[in-house]
Amino acid sequence: MITLHTIASGSEGNCALLSAGGTHLLLDAGISCRRITVALDELGLAPSDVTAVLVTHDHSDHVSGLDTMSRRWHTPIYGSPAALRQLAYRIAGVSPLLHEIACETPFELGAFTVTAFPTSHDGHGGVDYRFDSLGASAGALTDTGYVTDQARRVLTGVELLVLESNHDVEWLRSGPYPYQLKRRILSDVGHLSNDAAAEFAAQLARTGTRQIVLAHLSRENNSPQRALETVCAALSGMGVAVEVAPRGVVSRAYVAEGAVCKK
Repeated sequence: MITLHTIASGSEGNCALLSAGGTHLLLDAGISCRRITVALDELGLAPSDVTAVLVTHDHSDHVSGLDTMSRRWHTPIYGSPAALRQLAYRIAGVSPLLHEIACETPFELGAFTVTAFPTSHDGHGGVDYRFDSLGASAGALTDTGYVTDQARRVLTGVELLVLESNHDVEWLRSGPYPYQLKRRILSDVGHLSNDAAAEFAAQLARTGTRQIVLAHLSRENNSPQRALETVCAALSGMGVAVEVAPRGVVSRAYVAEGAVCKK
């Protein structure tokens, strides 16, 4: 069984916790060390219980808490070579904690088998992850301008997925953002729209995905209701539960039990 809680989701900061068999992994640390500590305490955990942090890329809303965490907790940090090079430049003394990973090469972290795959984003070394444990599976796909072939391949059959549904295209185009920012978000190195998320969600539903948590929603160019309407319309009659991750508080427990599908 894999349990997943989102701790923060959105451009102000991103962080999630995955747990299985006594192993606890943080996916990103884009909020303060204090907020992460409070969230862990809410979940009955201490910082010393965290086995590792897995980094998706080097943007501040995914790594801003790592400076303080690395000094206080000395938790191992995993990520792509390019992302970890950026962390080594920015955070004094962090290098001994850094562990490079290779895409589509599964590795073991406690009770988890973790498989990274590349994303398409304008950060350094963007990746996301699939997590398997005793037949249960969970994955994450956020901060990508489009769904890469590797993402489609690795996430096939995943039971529980955290999926970016960043913006409504028309809302973004008619909204208050400067032209260059709109162009970036809509580009192949930007963010997934509700429509793109819906298309991929339907594809995964046909391979066994049964829970989707929509994440990284824009405050200005989206709403939880709009994201749900778009994605749920594509999943009508497919038996998939869809929710939106809360922006700034710890979510309920999303559970993958391995009863529906296996990799």
